[in-house]
Amino acid sequence: MAVPFALLLTACSTQPKPPAEADALPPPVVLPRVMPVEAEPKAPATQPASLFTLMTQGPVAAMLSYADKVRPLNGADLSAEIARIGDPGDSPTTQMQLALLLSQTRTPADLARALGLLQRVNSNPAPEAQALQPLSRALAARYVEQRRVEDDRDKQVQQLRDAQRRIDQLNDRIEALRAIERSFARPNTLPATPPPNGSRSNQ
Repeated sequence: MAVPFALLLTACSTQPKPPAEADALPPPVVLPRVMPVEAEPKAPATQPASLFTLMTQGPVAAMLSYADKVRPLNGADLSAEIARIGDPGDSPTTQMQLALLLSQTRTPADLARALGLLQRVNSNPAPEAQALQPLSRALAARYVEQRRVEDDRDKQVQQLRDAQRRIDQLNDRIEALRAIERSFARPNTLPATPPPNGSRSNQ
């Protein structure tokens, strides 16, 4: 019995040892360190607001942002902003900004002018105008519908005024007829006039 046990110990001692986990894994790869290259920053405060917005958001997003900013303006502030822009010249961006302002005055002449400015943007072949043309066409279609609604509203208001004037005239005529009717229905309360003295003596 002692011999097989010894042989078993010898066989176990001669088996190869499993490799260590550290030896089985590949060596780590060391990447070279990349130093970032910093571009020279441009301070937004030193640039025009419209130029900075165009650079960061694009022309359409910038125009929508401007429309959202001027939408709550009251009459005085709206007039001040229109005066500040002045003549838009041949700039499609300024033309659209002025069109947005004019569309909010609720004046038919200003709305017609806004449509004219948008037509100039739509017919401009410059790259700056082409970027704005999808939005410009959408606004032009909306302003045409707005003009039609306002024209219908003005017609209805005028018809209402004419009807009210005719009603007032009829009421005046009816009141005049009633006054004549009341004058005929009044009893004669004047005292009887005595005959002259001369006529009594002749009798």
